[in-house]
Amino acid sequence: MRAVPKPPVQKEPAARHAVLTPSQGPRAWPRCQMAIGHPEGMADEQQRSGLIFDAADEYRPEPPPAPEIPAWKDGSTRIGIHTSIAGDISGALEIAHGLGANALQIFSANPRMWARGAARISEADASRFRGRRRELGLGPLVIHDNYLINLASANPVLRARSVQAFHQEVVRAMALGADYLVAHPGCGLDGGVDRAIGAIAQGLKQATRGLRLGELQLLLENTAGQGSSIGSRFEELHAILDACRDLPMGICVDTAHLFAAGWDLATAEGLEAALEMIDQTVGLDRAPVVHANDSKTSLGSRVDRHEHIGKGKIGSKAFRRILTHRLLAGRAFILETPIDKPGDDRRNVAALWRLVGREVTARERFGTKSRRRASRKPSQNEGKVPRKTTRAKSKHRGK
Repeated sequence: MRAVPKPPVQKEPAARHAVLTPSQGPRAWPRCQMAIGHPEGMADEQQRSGLIFDAADEYRPEPPPAPEIPAWKDGSTRIGIHTSIAGDISGALEIAHGLGANALQIFSANPRMWARGAARISEADASRFRGRRRELGLGPLVIHDNYLINLASANPVLRARSVQAFHQEVVRAMALGADYLVAHPGCGLDGGVDRAIGAIAQGLKQATRGLRLGELQLLLENTAGQGSSIGSRFEELHAILDACRDLPMGICVDTAHLFAAGWDLATAEGLEAALEMIDQTVGLDRAPVVHANDSKTSLGSRVDRHEHIGKGKIGSKAFRRILTHRLLAGRAFILETPIDKPGDDRRNVAALWRLVGREVTARERFGTKSRRRASRKPSQNEGKVPRKTTRAKSKHRGK
């Protein structure tokens, strides 16, 4: 039987290269690839369908690091003093440290003059200041604003200058890494208290517009109630803070001002009443700084005059109660006492430390310099006997 020949197997023509036109774009590429290479394309499709999602493989960016807690926020007692920035701003750190303080307050510019231009601190000086402060472990750093600033003023020129000056205060405080910027609320002569409170709140918002304050907190200081000043009543301070809820704000309690406003800090009962009042109005949790000043003037005088610790109307025993009161634990106590003779600042710092049961010795070369005139070179004629004048003096003035 003759074998029947098998018909020849026809081979499929090789697939031609697909050419993508610009109109098709990159999205058409996978479909063309599948059409061109059937077996390979199906293998890729099976491989893709077999992938299993593993949540561990998903990229997750690292969370930002938690803000570092400053070393001075360790719960220890913080005693500070207002020091001078004359000559070199970093010198204020050396003075405070040399006096035995572990905190300080400064002005960032001349407090009794309007700054010319921006009056900014160079980054080199600011960086050196921040670094040296970390080395010395000083904190908190409190900056007091310019005395000329009056955000409550109804005078448009003074108000504009005040807003601009306070803006510069905030910028300098941020550059130095300050923790708190203390400001007097202001004086309102026209329009009453309500208008003044509104103007202060609006001025604070305008001065800080566009700035990221970071860790900086703005503190309003209570006043003695002299003249038309705002802030002797803590209800007024609360009203300003309530109108500035978007700003990191609190208060600074001045003991001399509180005493002059009528709160008897000299007695234990008076201190308790004052602290209860502050807690019920503003809240003691919003009072991180206390200006520890004795008062030259009597209770309720409404006159702002500071005195050395223990030498004024409040007295040493009262300051011991203030410094060790459980409701004021963790606060920074900053001295603004006068300097009447060399060494007054050193003695006031030591006085506060003794009242909390510690003896701190200041370094000898630091402290208030003597107010004697600086030495100068003698002039050429100095030390010589003056020559007699050739003109004869008349014995009688009338002749």
